[in-house]
Amino acid sequence: MRQLSLVVTCTDRKVDQPDPALSARNLPQGSVKQRSSNWQKRIQTATARGGSSLPSLAELYRGDHWTRSRRLVAAAASAGYKTQLWVASAGLGLQPVEPKTQTAPAYAATFSTRHADSVATSATENTQWWGHLQAGTGRSTLHELGQQGPVLMVLSEVYASAMEEELVTLGGLGGEALLIGGLREIPGVHRVRSDAGLSRALGGTLTSLNVRMAASWLEHSKDGMLTSPATQKAWSEWAAATTKPVKYNREPMSDEDVIVFIKRETAKLPGVSRTRLLRALRDDGKACEQSRFANLYKKTMGER
Repeated sequence: MRQLSLVVTCTDRKVDQPDPALSARNLPQGSVKQRSSNWQKRIQTATARGGSSLPSLAELYRGDHWTRSRRLVAAAASAGYKTQLWVASAGLGLQPVEPKTQTAPAYAATFSTRHADSVATSATENTQWWGHLQAGTGRSTLHELGQQGPVLMVLSEVYASAMEEELVTLGGLGGEALLIGGLREIPGVHRVRSDAGLSRALGGTLTSLNVRMAASWLEHSKDGMLTSPATQKAWSEWAAATTKPVKYNREPMSDEDVIVFIKRETAKLPGVSRTRLLRALRDDGKACEQSRFANLYKKTMGER
Protein backbone atom coordinates (compact mmCIF):
# COMPACT_ATOMS: atom_id res chain seq x y z
CA MET A 1 0.00 0.00 0.00
CA ARG A 2 1.21 3.51 -0.81
CA GLN A 3 1.90 5.92 2.04
CA LEU A 4 -0.53 8.87 2.16
CA SER A 5 -0.22 11.82 4.52
CA LEU A 6 -3.54 13.41 5.48
CA VAL A 7 -3.24 16.95 6.84
CA VAL A 8 -6.27 18.62 8.45
CA THR A 9 -6.73 21.73 10.55
CA CYS A 10 -7.48 21.63 14.26
CA THR A 11 -10.72 22.90 15.80
CA ASP A 12 -11.43 25.51 18.46
CA ARG A 13 -13.56 22.98 20.37
CA LYS A 14 -11.46 20.98 22.84
CA VAL A 15 -12.19 18.25 25.36
CA ASP A 16 -11.40 20.66 28.24
CA GLN A 17 -11.32 24.39 28.87
CA PRO A 18 -7.73 25.64 28.52
CA ASP A 19 -5.76 27.03 31.41
CA PRO A 20 -5.60 30.86 31.18
CA ALA A 21 -1.87 30.62 30.47
CA LEU A 22 -2.69 28.56 27.37
CA SER A 23 -5.00 31.14 25.85
CA ALA A 24 -3.26 33.32 23.27
CA ARG A 25 -5.13 36.39 24.52
CA ASN A 26 -3.02 36.23 27.68
CA LEU A 27 0.37 36.37 25.96
CA PRO A 28 2.44 39.49 26.74
CA GLN A 29 3.06 42.09 24.07
CA GLY A 30 6.13 41.72 21.89
CA SER A 31 7.34 40.67 18.48
CA VAL A 32 5.89 37.61 16.79
CA LYS A 33 9.08 35.71 17.59
CA GLN A 34 8.98 36.72 21.27
CA ARG A 35 5.32 35.81 21.65
CA SER A 36 5.81 32.51 19.84
CA SER A 37 8.75 31.58 22.06
CA ASN A 38 6.74 32.45 25.16
CA TRP A 39 3.81 30.37 23.87
CA GLN A 40 5.98 27.34 23.12
CA LYS A 41 7.48 27.42 26.61
CA ARG A 42 3.98 27.43 28.09
CA ILE A 43 2.91 24.47 25.94
CA GLN A 44 6.06 22.53 26.77
CA THR A 45 5.73 23.25 30.50
CA ALA A 46 2.09 22.17 30.54
CA THR A 47 2.94 19.02 28.58
CA ALA A 48 5.73 18.08 30.97
CA ARG A 49 3.56 18.82 34.00
CA GLY A 50 0.52 16.96 32.65
CA GLY A 51 2.41 13.89 31.47
CA SER A 52 0.27 10.86 30.80
CA SER A 53 -2.84 12.58 32.22
CA LEU A 54 -3.14 14.81 29.15
CA PRO A 55 -5.50 13.78 26.34
CA SER A 56 -4.07 12.32 23.16
CA LEU A 57 -4.28 14.51 20.09
CA ALA A 58 -6.93 12.15 18.74
CA GLU A 59 -9.07 12.86 21.82
CA LEU A 60 -8.20 16.54 22.32
CA TYR A 61 -10.41 18.00 19.60
CA ARG A 62 -14.19 17.92 19.32
CA GLY A 63 -16.88 18.67 16.72
CA ASP A 64 -18.11 17.40 13.37
CA HIS A 65 -15.01 18.57 11.50
CA TRP A 66 -12.74 16.52 13.74
CA THR A 67 -14.98 13.45 13.74
CA ARG A 68 -15.02 13.47 9.94
CA SER A 69 -11.28 14.15 9.79
CA ARG A 70 -10.53 10.98 11.73
CA ARG A 71 -12.83 9.01 9.44
CA LEU A 72 -10.74 10.11 6.47
CA VAL A 73 -8.21 7.47 7.48
CA ALA A 74 -10.73 4.71 6.75
CA ALA A 75 -11.71 6.35 3.46
CA ALA A 76 -8.05 6.47 2.43
CA ALA A 77 -7.58 2.82 3.39
CA SER A 78 -10.53 1.87 1.19
CA ALA A 79 -8.82 3.72 -1.66
CA GLY A 80 -5.71 1.61 -1.16
CA TYR A 81 -3.52 3.84 0.98
CA LYS A 82 -1.60 3.34 4.20
CA THR A 83 -2.37 6.58 5.98
CA GLN A 84 -0.92 8.86 8.63
CA LEU A 85 -3.20 11.64 9.93
CA TRP A 86 -1.58 14.99 10.78
CA VAL A 87 -3.15 18.03 12.42
CA ALA A 88 -2.08 21.58 11.59
CA SER A 89 -2.52 23.74 14.67
CA ALA A 90 -1.89 27.41 15.40
CA GLY A 91 -0.92 26.31 18.90
CA LEU A 92 1.18 23.21 18.20
CA GLY A 93 2.41 23.33 14.61
CA LEU A 94 2.15 20.25 12.40
CA GLN A 95 1.71 17.15 14.58
CA PRO A 96 0.98 13.44 13.98
CA VAL A 97 -2.33 12.39 15.53
CA GLU A 98 -1.17 8.85 16.21
CA PRO A 99 0.19 7.12 18.21
CA LYS A 100 -1.99 7.86 21.22
CA THR A 101 1.12 8.59 23.26
CA GLN A 102 1.16 11.91 21.36
CA THR A 103 -0.54 14.17 23.93
CA ALA A 104 -1.16 17.88 24.34
CA PRO A 105 -2.93 20.21 26.79
CA ALA A 106 -6.13 22.05 25.90
CA TYR A 107 -5.28 25.45 24.45
CA ALA A 108 -6.88 28.40 22.68
CA ALA A 109 -4.98 29.80 19.70
CA THR A 110 -6.17 30.66 16.19
CA PHE A 111 -5.05 32.32 12.98
CA SER A 112 -8.37 34.21 12.74
CA THR A 113 -7.02 37.71 13.26
CA ARG A 114 -10.17 39.20 14.83
CA HIS A 115 -10.58 36.44 17.41
CA ALA A 116 -9.75 37.09 21.07
CA ASP A 117 -7.20 34.25 20.98
CA SER A 118 -5.61 35.24 17.69
CA VAL A 119 -1.88 34.59 17.60
CA ALA A 120 -1.23 37.56 15.32
CA THR A 121 -2.83 40.66 13.83
CA SER A 122 -2.24 40.11 10.11
CA ALA A 123 -1.71 37.42 7.49
CA THR A 124 1.99 38.30 7.36
CA GLU A 125 2.35 37.81 11.11
CA ASN A 126 0.42 34.53 10.89
CA THR A 127 3.01 33.27 8.40
CA GLN A 128 5.82 34.34 10.72
CA TRP A 129 4.13 32.67 13.68
CA TRP A 130 3.76 29.41 11.78
CA GLY A 131 7.43 29.48 10.82
CA HIS A 132 8.58 30.01 14.41
CA LEU A 133 6.14 27.39 15.71
CA GLN A 134 7.28 24.82 13.17
CA ALA A 135 10.93 25.45 14.01
CA GLY A 136 10.25 24.96 17.72
CA THR A 137 7.46 22.42 18.20
CA GLY A 138 6.41 21.17 14.75
CA ARG A 139 7.15 17.51 14.14
CA SER A 140 7.39 17.69 10.35
CA THR A 141 6.87 19.95 7.33
CA LEU A 142 4.71 19.51 4.24
CA HIS A 143 7.91 19.15 2.20
CA GLU A 144 9.06 16.26 4.37
CA LEU A 145 5.67 14.58 4.10
CA GLY A 146 5.77 15.02 0.34
CA GLN A 147 9.11 13.23 0.19
CA GLN A 148 7.43 10.16 1.71
CA GLY A 149 4.52 10.00 -0.75
CA PRO A 150 1.24 11.70 -1.72
CA VAL A 151 -0.14 14.44 0.54
CA LEU A 152 -3.84 15.29 0.88
CA MET A 153 -4.49 18.55 2.73
CA VAL A 154 -7.81 19.93 3.97
CA LEU A 155 -7.12 23.55 4.87
CA SER A 156 -9.24 26.64 5.45
CA GLU A 157 -8.29 29.90 3.75
CA VAL A 158 -6.62 31.30 6.85
CA TYR A 159 -4.54 28.17 7.48
CA ALA A 160 -3.52 27.89 3.83
CA SER A 161 -2.39 31.51 4.00
CA ALA A 162 -0.30 30.95 7.14
CA MET A 163 1.23 27.76 5.66
CA GLU A 164 1.75 29.10 2.13
CA GLU A 165 5.55 28.95 2.22
CA GLU A 166 5.37 25.23 3.02
CA LEU A 167 2.71 24.72 0.34
CA VAL A 168 4.95 26.36 -2.28
CA THR A 169 7.90 24.19 -1.25
CA LEU A 170 5.72 21.07 -1.37
CA GLY A 171 4.51 22.00 -4.85
CA GLY A 172 8.10 22.30 -6.01
CA LEU A 173 8.73 18.60 -5.30
CA GLY A 174 6.75 17.53 -8.33
CA GLY A 175 4.95 14.78 -6.42
CA GLU A 176 1.26 14.18 -5.76
CA ALA A 177 -0.24 16.95 -3.63
CA LEU A 178 -3.96 17.67 -3.28
CA LEU A 179 -5.43 20.68 -1.47
CA ILE A 180 -9.13 20.76 -0.61
CA GLY A 181 -10.23 24.31 0.20
CA GLY A 182 -7.25 26.60 0.58
CA LEU A 183 -6.83 30.21 -0.49
CA ARG A 184 -5.24 30.29 -3.94
CA GLU A 185 -3.66 28.14 -6.63
CA ILE A 186 -0.16 26.85 -5.82
CA PRO A 187 2.07 25.55 -8.66
CA GLY A 188 2.53 21.80 -8.29
CA VAL A 189 -0.45 21.44 -5.91
CA HIS A 190 -3.81 20.35 -7.32
CA ARG A 191 -6.47 22.47 -5.63
CA VAL A 192 -10.18 21.72 -5.31
CA ARG A 193 -12.06 24.78 -4.14
CA SER A 194 -14.63 24.48 -1.40
CA ASP A 195 -18.10 24.11 -2.98
CA ALA A 196 -21.13 24.78 -0.77
CA GLY A 197 -23.26 23.47 -3.62
CA LEU A 198 -22.13 19.95 -2.71
CA SER A 199 -23.31 20.23 0.90
CA ARG A 200 -26.74 18.74 0.21
CA ALA A 201 -25.25 15.65 -1.47
CA LEU A 202 -22.47 15.18 1.08
CA GLY A 203 -24.56 16.07 4.15
CA GLY A 204 -23.27 17.34 7.47
CA THR A 205 -22.38 20.85 8.53
CA LEU A 206 -20.57 23.48 6.48
CA THR A 207 -17.69 23.34 8.97
CA SER A 208 -16.93 19.78 7.85
CA LEU A 209 -17.72 20.27 4.14
CA ASN A 210 -14.09 20.29 3.00
CA VAL A 211 -13.38 17.07 4.89
CA ARG A 212 -16.40 15.42 3.31
CA MET A 213 -15.22 16.60 -0.10
CA ALA A 214 -11.85 14.97 0.61
CA ALA A 215 -13.58 11.69 1.47
CA SER A 216 -15.59 11.88 -1.75
CA TRP A 217 -12.44 12.55 -3.75
CA LEU A 218 -10.89 9.38 -2.32
CA GLU A 219 -14.01 7.45 -3.27
CA HIS A 220 -13.51 8.62 -6.86
CA SER A 221 -9.86 7.55 -6.94
CA LYS A 222 -9.63 5.33 -10.00
CA ASP A 223 -6.11 4.00 -10.25
CA GLY A 224 -4.44 4.33 -6.88
CA MET A 225 -3.06 7.75 -7.84
CA LEU A 226 -4.20 10.72 -5.80
CA THR A 227 -4.24 13.34 -8.56
CA SER A 228 -4.13 11.27 -11.76
CA PRO A 229 -6.06 12.51 -14.82
CA ALA A 230 -8.51 9.62 -14.39
CA THR A 231 -9.25 10.56 -10.77
CA GLN A 232 -9.55 14.25 -11.60
CA LYS A 233 -11.96 13.45 -14.42
CA ALA A 234 -14.10 11.16 -12.25
CA TRP A 235 -14.33 13.77 -9.50
CA SER A 236 -15.02 16.69 -11.84
CA GLU A 237 -17.81 14.86 -13.65
CA TRP A 238 -19.45 13.84 -10.38
CA ALA A 239 -19.14 17.31 -8.84
CA ALA A 240 -20.49 19.06 -11.94
CA ALA A 241 -23.51 16.77 -12.02
CA THR A 242 -24.11 17.01 -8.26
CA THR A 243 -23.52 20.61 -7.18
CA LYS A 244 -26.64 22.71 -6.58
CA PRO A 245 -26.90 26.48 -6.19
CA VAL A 246 -27.20 27.39 -2.54
CA LYS A 247 -30.38 29.31 -1.80
CA TYR A 248 -30.84 31.18 1.46
CA ASN A 249 -34.31 32.21 2.64
CA ARG A 250 -33.20 34.55 5.36
CA GLU A 251 -35.19 37.24 7.12
CA PRO A 252 -33.99 40.82 6.43
CA MET A 253 -32.95 42.92 9.43
CA SER A 254 -33.00 46.64 10.04
CA ASP A 255 -29.81 48.45 11.06
CA GLU A 256 -31.19 48.79 14.58
CA ASP A 257 -31.82 45.05 14.85
CA VAL A 258 -28.32 44.25 13.62
CA ILE A 259 -26.79 46.63 16.16
CA VAL A 260 -28.82 45.04 18.98
CA PHE A 261 -27.61 41.62 17.86
CA ILE A 262 -23.97 42.76 17.83
CA LYS A 263 -24.21 44.31 21.30
CA ARG A 264 -25.92 41.24 22.75
CA GLU A 265 -23.51 38.70 21.28
CA THR A 266 -20.32 40.62 22.04
CA ALA A 267 -21.49 40.98 25.64
CA LYS A 268 -21.91 37.20 25.86
CA LEU A 269 -18.68 36.42 23.97
CA PRO A 270 -16.08 39.16 24.54
CA GLY A 271 -13.53 39.17 21.74
CA VAL A 272 -15.69 37.22 19.29
CA SER A 273 -14.66 38.00 15.71
CA ARG A 274 -16.82 39.91 13.26
CA THR A 275 -16.75 36.93 10.89
CA ARG A 276 -18.07 34.57 13.55
CA LEU A 277 -20.78 37.06 14.49
CA LEU A 278 -22.00 37.33 10.90
CA ARG A 279 -21.97 33.56 10.55
CA ALA A 280 -23.99 33.20 13.77
CA LEU A 281 -26.49 35.77 12.54
CA ARG A 282 -26.95 33.95 9.24
CA ASP A 283 -27.13 30.56 10.94
CA ASP A 284 -30.06 32.02 12.88
CA GLY A 285 -31.88 32.58 9.60
CA LYS A 286 -31.27 36.32 9.40
CA ALA A 287 -29.99 38.29 6.42
CA CYS A 288 -27.36 41.03 6.33
CA GLU A 289 -24.96 41.80 3.47
CA GLN A 290 -21.31 41.43 4.47
CA SER A 291 -20.15 45.03 3.85
CA ARG A 292 -23.25 46.41 5.60
CA PHE A 293 -22.61 44.18 8.60
CA ALA A 294 -18.96 45.30 8.68
CA ASN A 295 -19.95 48.96 8.73
CA LEU A 296 -22.53 48.43 11.47
CA TYR A 297 -20.02 46.38 13.48
CA LYS A 298 -17.43 49.16 13.27
CA LYS A 299 -20.03 51.75 14.26
CA THR A 300 -21.22 49.66 17.21
CA MET A 301 -17.73 48.79 18.45
CA GLY A 302 -16.38 52.33 17.94
CA GLU A 303 -13.88 51.29 15.27
CA ARG A 304 -12.65 53.52 12.46
